[in-house]
Amino acid sequence: MNHIAVLVTTEYLPRQSDPSQGKHAFAYHIQIVNRGSQAARLLSRHWIITDGNSRVQEVRGPGVVGETPRLEPGETHQYSSSVVLDTEVGTMEGSYQMISDDGESFDAEIPPFLLSVPGAVH
Repeated sequence: MNHIAVLVTTEYLPRQSDPSQGKHAFAYHIQIVNRGSQAARLLSRHWIITDGNSRVQEVRGPGVVGETPRLEPGETHQYSSSVVLDTEVGTMEGSYQMISDDGESFDAEIPPFLLSVPGAVH
């Protein structure tokens, strides 16, 4: 059984945003934790990004920020990235496609998380 936990924190990036142009930038900081008993490598990612108008964008690609980290049991891999939305509020969710040292492929789910300009959600 594979036990990969994904923890996310987010922040609004006012300097990279231009609300008058409908451009709202957010950073997301990811911690991927191997809580299992076997090492695993992250091969690719799949993101589902939904803005406040229910427009959905899917992003797939190899690794994360140019890396395909291998996590030993108990290890954590951290990285940060960003996304720009047309609306003040949106969500992201998805999965990482992983492979364990014994050759088993599996998905590590990324639970939905909120992207929100401060004060936009009451």
